[in-house]
Order: sequence, then C-alpha cells, then structure tokens
Amino acid sequence: MSQDNPFIFLIDTLFSIYIAIMLLRFILQQVGADFYNPISQFIVKATQPLVVVARRFIPSIKKIDTATLVLALTLIALKLILLLSIAGYPINGLQLLVRGLHDLVSLTFDIFIVALFIQAILSWVNPDPYNSISNLLRSLTAPVLRPIQKYIPAIGGIDLSTLIALIGLMFLKRLVLQFF
Repeated sequence: MSQDNPFIFLIDTLFSIYIAIMLLRFILQQVGADFYNPISQFIVKATQPLVVVARRFIPSIKKIDTATLVLALTLIALKLILLLSIAGYPINGLQLLVRGLHDLVSLTFDIFIVALFIQAILSWVNPDPYNSISNLLRSLTAPVLRPIQKYIPAIGGIDLSTLIALIGLMFLKRLVLQFF
C-alpha cells in the first residue's frame, strides 16, 4: 500500500490507536488490572460504546471477554478493508482473516514488549509506587515476569527478568508470526 497517500496514513493511524486501546482493555481484564486506575477508566470509557453493543451478540466464555476480542479482530479487518480499498487492491476474505489474526497476535506481543520497555525505563528513575502508570504496568507485566523471577532471582541486586522476558517475547513473536 502506498504510504504517500494521506488518507491511508490517517485511517491506519486512527484505527491502529483504537485497536490497541481495545486490545489493551481485553488484556487488562485478563491480567486482573485495577479497574479503578485512571488509565483503566479511560480505556473502558473509550471502548465502552462498541463493547456494550458487541456483548449483546457475543457472550463471554468463562472469564474471557470474547466480545472485546472479536471486536478488536473486526476492527482490524475493517481497517484492512478500508486500506486495501483506498490503495486499489483486491480484497480476499481468507487473506483478510489470516492478516487480521496476524496483526492481532503481533499487536498483543507488541503491547507486552512496550510495557516491559516502559517499566524498565521507569525503574531507572524510581517512580512513585502509587503512580497509576506504574501500577498498571506492574499488573500488565507481572504474568510475564513472575515465572521468570521464580527461576532466575536478582543477581547482585540487578533483576534480569525484564531483559529475559523481552528477549523471550521477541523470539516468540517471530516464531509464532512465521506461521502466518
């Protein structure tokens, strides 16, 4: 697709931001993040109009908010349809589904990788432990870091679990995405 087209840029950017917020809502629910955190409240309020409608038709499966996940995948597909239409490429349903799943999996990995990077950088400045961003990042990264910290303790006061998690997630992302 032509990156010179300003409409492609605008649609891609706006959809990508909203899809990331939607997927973040799903992930934060799964990790049990604090619902009353101001950032969590923003995410919920930004996604609530679409999620309420989707939940009427798509029930949750146990504790998995399938409506939010399906909505994220639908938004990815809609974004791809719009971008392909503007660029003048043909739209193939199977390719759209595969590319949508690819983008969803890739974005999921990216959310965890970015969260780990931000948490690592914030650890250098020792932020207020009650800061809403710090709390949210801890909630988001704890399921990834906890198993690593269980087997690899801090060495000389330096916690290498974040580095190991980043390398592991980047490896897994490449490994999983090669199947698409």
